[in-house]
Amino acid sequence: MNRKSIGYLVLLVFLCMALLGCNNQPQKKPEMPQAPLDQKQAVRQNEPEITVFMHETGEKKTMKMEEYLAGVVAGEMKTEWPVEALAAQAIIARTFTVEAIETKGGVPERGTQASTDIKEFQAYNAKAVNDNVKKAVEMTRGMIITYQGKPIKGWFHASAGGITATAKEGLNYRDAEPAYIQSVQSPDDLAPEDVKNWTVAFSKEDVISAMAKMGKKVNDISSVEITQKGPSGRATVLMINKEVEVSGPELRVALDSTKLKSMLLDKVMVSEESVTFVGKGYGHGVGMSQWGANRMAKDGKKPEEIVTYYFKGVQVEKRWN
Repeated sequence: MNRKSIGYLVLLVFLCMALLGCNNQPQKKPEMPQAPLDQKQAVRQNEPEITVFMHETGEKKTMKMEEYLAGVVAGEMKTEWPVEALAAQAIIARTFTVEAIETKGGVPERGTQASTDIKEFQAYNAKAVNDNVKKAVEMTRGMIITYQGKPIKGWFHASAGGITATAKEGLNYRDAEPAYIQSVQSPDDLAPEDVKNWTVAFSKEDVISAMAKMGKKVNDISSVEITQKGPSGRATVLMINKEVEVSGPELRVALDSTKLKSMLLDKVMVSEESVTFVGKGYGHGVGMSQWGANRMAKDGKKPEEIVTYYFKGVQVEKRWN
């Protein structure tokens, strides 16, 4: 058999093997494209610069987001507290800021993304920033809380008095109750005694004036009854003189929320000249309790564990490096 014939024979054998599938070498599978990075883990942008209205001077100042947040954390929480508690506050402050910018442009009436006026935005105290605060902000850099991919309402308060509130009962929130806000037990045992339990009396004139701000006119106060409570037990509706209904959260603000510390009331008493409230906790009770976060941090909880305890079904997502 000559070389040409052998060549034809070899070619014929190979063709036979290919047609009959008798090649015993495993066929290489085509490479599948890699799944895209989980959006919850994806870093979406670089650290933003924001313009802040400095209400003390009236100027507009541009600064990096993380620099601004350090001043917020120092203004909102005791700077000697555990770093993990401060870090939980940093995540919430960052979330609050991002949510406000995305939903309403920050502080549109000032033409800025943020403001140092607590009545407009968040507390701010750059002078109080210490190493604890710097570490807390750095360790949570870029982290925000999201629910179904969107930044949540970053609500918090001083002390829940042992149990947090829903948004409707604590804030008289008019929109649908956010799914991530639920009433949970809160470890507020480290709070000061005058926050754990307190009594405050207002003159009848003060209560009448507060009601007038709410558009509720009465000439005297003869009785105050709690007629409705929310899931946590907070007073949501009060009945004045057995005929005039007022919102609990709104009355608290109208009277002075630094004096009427909470609507987690044990009782309300009316005397000849005054109305006395007896209750516990400090703040509206919605979202994270700062004193609760303090206790959880001292018990070894991480910042992410603290915020996901107070906000249910959420993700802690990193938006920038």
